Amino acid sequence: MAETVHSTTSNGPRNAEANPVARFFRATEIDTRLLGMVGALLIIWIGFQIMTGGLFLTPRNLWNLSVQTSSVAVMATGMVLVIVTRNIDLSVGSMLGFCGMVMGVLQAQVLPQYLGFNSPATWIITLAAGLIVGGSIGMLQGMIIAFLNVPSFIVTLGGLLVWRGATWFVTSGQTVAPMDINFRIMGGGTDGSIGATWSWIVGVIACLTIVASIINSRRQRRRFGFPLRPLWAEYFLSALGCVLVLGAIAVANNYYWPTNIAKRYAEAKGIPWPESGLDIPYGIAVPVLIAVIVGAIMTFVATRLRFGRYVFAIGGNPEAAELAGIKTRWVTVRIFALMGLLCAIAGAISTARLNAATNAQGELDELYTIAAAVIGGTSLAGGTGTIAGAMLGALVMQSLQSGMVLLGIDSPLQRIVVGVVLVVAVWLDTVYRARAK
Repeated sequence: MAETVHSTTSNGPRNAEANPVARFFRATEIDTRLLGMVGALLIIWIGFQIMTGGLFLTPRNLWNLSVQTSSVAVMATGMVLVIVTRNIDLSVGSMLGFCGMVMGVLQAQVLPQYLGFNSPATWIITLAAGLIVGGSIGMLQGMIIAFLNVPSFIVTLGGLLVWRGATWFVTSGQTVAPMDINFRIMGGGTDGSIGATWSWIVGVIACLTIVASIINSRRQRRRFGFPLRPLWAEYFLSALGCVLVLGAIAVANNYYWPTNIAKRYAEAKGIPWPESGLDIPYGIAVPVLIAVIVGAIMTFVATRLRFGRYVFAIGGNPEAAELAGIKTRWVTVRIFALMGLLCAIAGAISTARLNAATNAQGELDELYTIAAAVIGGTSLAGGTGTIAGAMLGALVMQSLQSGMVLLGIDSPLQRIVVGVVLVVAVWLDTVYRARAK
């Protein structure tokens, strides 16, 4: 029996009046706000490419850009859930710094006394301790917000000051370095990347996952009687996702190790050094891989789990959610505990990338994290937001910062630009919501 396809565009006269572009977006169900942000990102990239004389859109800069975006992108995924519930977390930068300092002291000063330097167990114990500290801080702040009814703005503003001060007291202001050799893999670099072969393997797996998710979504729609996208739209989305993934991997594989590092590697492995040199691709950086995995997990949590539905229900109407039997206070506690865990992961990435734990680590990251979520379409009024949008927003913020650094723009002016972009993003969100009513 032939399959009956209920297209999302089957709206009779309305469909006949719609132009081809509108019909295309309705059929593919592409988020126009997300597409607009992609367009803005492309404009930023092309603009900086012209202004820097072709330095911005190079494999080297794009690879470094992805690594620099990772820690903020990880925290932005949690900030989406916080803002969706009409809360805010101003302490994420300080929590990152405190967790980073705790992990730095553990692996540089405490654990070597018992395990020696560069023990295989050091990075595991260090990361576990960081996650426990971050989760505990987030849970503490969440409980104050949920059960003592103190506004999240005040609690996390206090946390910003408290945990930044606590970071200083851990080492009396001293920088801790170097980090464990295995722990440094989480920060990128020559050892913190997976190479060309494994990058292509990861790319193929990602493409298969994209296709499988689209097929599964179609089956679920058919099962519950929801309208189905046209087959051409399914093919288009599958092809688009695979092209983007494989394109990103091709760029990562076109950035090669520096010559002196490649020479040392060749000598250590007994590889003859050719006259033309040896090109060893970096491939995907480990922190980027961590950020993508965190993004995928958070997307699953937000869209597939009951917890995620509760979060958006609370953001849409807290009173109705309470009356519906949702334990809103405990959901709030879990959201902030999750935010603390993500800050610890971001702290691990940042500390590993710097190969040191410093007192200034994570400063102003709360600004970039909130800006990334808002630019990514998360409404400060609550109830609306996407994980993918927040991660794309983090890339937009880092692109602005990276481009301004290449242009030699001073740090104070960079902050002015970031502040202006944040205000404009909130204004655009207000306009969008007003037109949507």
